[in-house]
Amino acid sequence: MKLQITHRLDSSKVLFKGDADSILALLKMAISSGANLSGANLSRADLSRANLSGANLSGANLSGANLYSADLSRADLSGANLYSADLSGANLSGALNADLVIARTRILGEGDLIGWKKCQYGKIVKLLIPKDAKRSHAFGRKCRAEYADVLEISEGKTAKSNSDTNSSVKPLTYKAGERVVAHEWCEDFTQECAAGIHFYITEIEAKNH
Repeated sequence: MKLQITHRLDSSKVLFKGDADSILALLKMAISSGANLSGANLSRADLSRANLSGANLSGANLSGANLYSADLSRADLSGANLYSADLSGANLSGALNADLVIARTRILGEGDLIGWKKCQYGKIVKLLIPKDAKRSHAFGRKCRAEYADVLEISEGKTAKSNSDTNSSVKPLTYKAGERVVAHEWCEDFTQECAAGIHFYITEIEAKNH
């Protein structure tokens, strides 16, 4: 399929045209700022470290795209679909309508929350995330919490986490009826695998982690 990229300030000015793979390769090499990608389908595209500063991404489909460390400063994100996109390390400073776009990716509400976690040997832990516990997730389905109360464990009364922070920290032990607190807590919501109690909001997702 042939596509073309035009300048956002002058649609008659074609910056590049070619097939989809060629255009994505160009983006990887850092396209000129101000590109017009309005309405473009870039679902699951690898745009890590791409220069999209000032780009018109209004209405673009970026679901599942890899935007790790991409420069989205001053980009127009109005109506863009960023569901499940990896925006860790991305620069969103000055991006237009970024708050609304990010809000549409949020899956964690306020108040008490039930979470599910897969621990060592496939044990599934049912957690209560209290309303006062900090909770976060990036742009996928995996979540983090500052602390949690252990409600149930699928096998036995204790379980150990595969990891709840970086590998240099000992795994946490989960005991039915007790509270577990993360060794550390990272405030940066874009860091999906950062420090915290990792969990999912459905049991089936935890089982298939």
